Amino acid sequence: MASLEGGSSKDRKGKKPHKNKPVSKKYAHYKVSGDKITRDKYCPRCGAGIFLANHKTRLYCGKCKYTEFIKK
Repeated sequence: MASLEGGSSKDRKGKKPHKNKPVSKKYAHYKVSGDKITRDKYCPRCGAGIFLANHKTRLYCGKCKYTEFIKK
């Protein structure tokens, strides 16, 4: 009689190896030049700390869906 558990017996043996999560890239939004710190544009709705994604034709907030179109 066949086992009622599906899948291969290889799937159940041992623990899976631990994978590290990718590091946050928040530091990439800040630039230090001399004594001044400049930061990328942030969302006017969400406030400071939520940066706008810089696309080819627009700036976009992934949290509240705010969009600014870049004029040529």
